[in-house]
Amino acid sequence: MTLRIENVDIVTIDRENRIIENSNIYIQDGIITHIGDEIIGLDVEETIDGRNMAALPGLVNAHTHMGMSLLRNYADDLPLHQWLTEKIWPVEANLNGEDIYWGSLLSMSEMIQTGTTAFCDMYFFMEEVGKGAQESGIRAMLTRGIVEDRKDPDKKLNESRDLFNRYNKTSNDRIRVMIAPHAPYTCSPEFLVKAKNLAQELGTGIHIHLAETKREVQESYERHGKSPIKHVYDLGVLDVHTLAAHCVHVDHNDIELMVEKSVHPVNNPGSNMKLASGFAPVQRMLERGLNVSLGTDGASSNNNLNMFKELNLAALINKAVDEDALSVKAVDALRMATINGARGLQWDNKIGSIEVGKRADIILVDMDKSHLTPRHNLVSALSYSTYGSDVDTVIVDGKILMKNREMKTLDIEKIKYMAQNRAKDLINR
Repeated sequence: MTLRIENVDIVTIDRENRIIENSNIYIQDGIITHIGDEIIGLDVEETIDGRNMAALPGLVNAHTHMGMSLLRNYADDLPLHQWLTEKIWPVEANLNGEDIYWGSLLSMSEMIQTGTTAFCDMYFFMEEVGKGAQESGIRAMLTRGIVEDRKDPDKKLNESRDLFNRYNKTSNDRIRVMIAPHAPYTCSPEFLVKAKNLAQELGTGIHIHLAETKREVQESYERHGKSPIKHVYDLGVLDVHTLAAHCVHVDHNDIELMVEKSVHPVNNPGSNMKLASGFAPVQRMLERGLNVSLGTDGASSNNNLNMFKELNLAALINKAVDEDALSVKAVDALRMATINGARGLQWDNKIGSIEVGKRADIILVDMDKSHLTPRHNLVSALSYSTYGSDVDTVIVDGKILMKNREMKTLDIEKIKYMAQNRAKDLINR
């Protein structure tokens, strides 16, 4: 199929961060084949009018918990440890595969409607998430979250291996799998090494929570005599590609260890604020060359999966924290939400920018809005002024998932109905 997006302003997110005004994008069999003037005589099967639209790479949610959408607005205004141990974990113990299927579809629909085209999920029943990703058309990195079971330590690792064998590089390489030990405080040193060895065996990466709270860092020093970053560094966990969620409480030495091992930190500003976890030193990490990406975390700790909101927070928070108006500039935040996320998921050779030869994961933002007028600077408008609801069209792998705000692959009303019923039943079990 050949698809043309015409007369559109293109925010490429290439190396030069070029913006190409009033141009055309040609997509054939899911690949961007031409950017520029109209190709006369080419048989185009569908044309999208891009006037008053901005085309940019689909946003990448590099850390989330899809099934937690069923717990949205359930347990708010609590510190992280109490939130987890008294509210979330007891309910999660009652989750089943059907819960996760409908909760994940709810999350995917929200993501598509707000411009996210790829996500990295850490949760349970990941086969159900994979099923939802196949049906929705979104791009997915599946990571089965592993909290160590001392009675049967290999069970969840074997489940991760099975997940990899079943889903990795399926759906035209739209779905992949990484190994996800939850955190150093839920996994013993021996288990973390086993998880790293499994990732090496399978030729994939690690997805893990690191240094999210002061309490986690304090307990790491009490148990191991070192920070969480130094702990996993010494264990060799960081020797494989590591996507490290949060990295809030990291000092200079931690950052240097992360630089040495090319760790990919994921900033989650909305969740970090809501759970009072703190503010990640994003500008310092960027200045040291770390590939910082963005994630929403789960809808239970963020209450939404809107990456444009996360992008806006990322561009604002560190300016206040650092007392520096140049900290995390608009273009830095936009790159964190696109190409940096793709790089963290090891997909940057295929997605994350609008360039000839890459897969067509593209969103169109309707710029014909009062809050986006005037458009002095398109990147600033996208980072500081755009809402997720401004997303008009979403394309993943060349397939249209939403056009004119109309979903093409998912039955939203059915999903909302099923998710509401599953959520009520879950809380009452």
